[in-house]
Amino acid sequence: MTRLAVGDTAPALELPAVLPDASGTGRTTGTFSLADALAEPGRKGVVVYFYPAAMTPGCTTEACDFRDSLASLQGAGYAVVGVSPDGVDKLATFAERDALTFPLVADTEHTALEAWGAWGEKKNYGKTYVGVIRSTVVVDPEGKVAVAQYNVKATGHVARVRKTLGLD
Repeated sequence: MTRLAVGDTAPALELPAVLPDASGTGRTTGTFSLADALAEPGRKGVVVYFYPAAMTPGCTTEACDFRDSLASLQGAGYAVVGVSPDGVDKLATFAERDALTFPLVADTEHTALEAWGAWGEKKNYGKTYVGVIRSTVVVDPEGKVAVAQYNVKATGHVARVRKTLGLD
């Protein structure tokens, strides 16, 4: 498995997603496009984070941390998108349950997870298996990787991302 490094060109990311609706308070389904998100005026980058499973304790902690930091991230020019192997229906339930107002992408075939280096061998409680490697990649407006963090912990991760971006 190849991981992305600073300066690499970010792989394309265009997959089914649960998106905030036009009012910003509801949700709709559609397609998330990294290229479109990067093209928005004033965009400094997109924070793409990969998580194993919606509605699990660690993933909920991380998602809610991103939700709670979203206004300041957006104010600094950054969009946030979460990517998991869950289907759109489960992501819609997750977004509704936890009032998540950023896109959640469904990568059920693991194509983006693999291309971004967030799918591979893991060890947990002495067992080895293949799955999502909790990771965050920040992509700059030119489509280059500005930050690449792999094997991150859910708790406190958003604060570390904010610090890395110079927001704290």
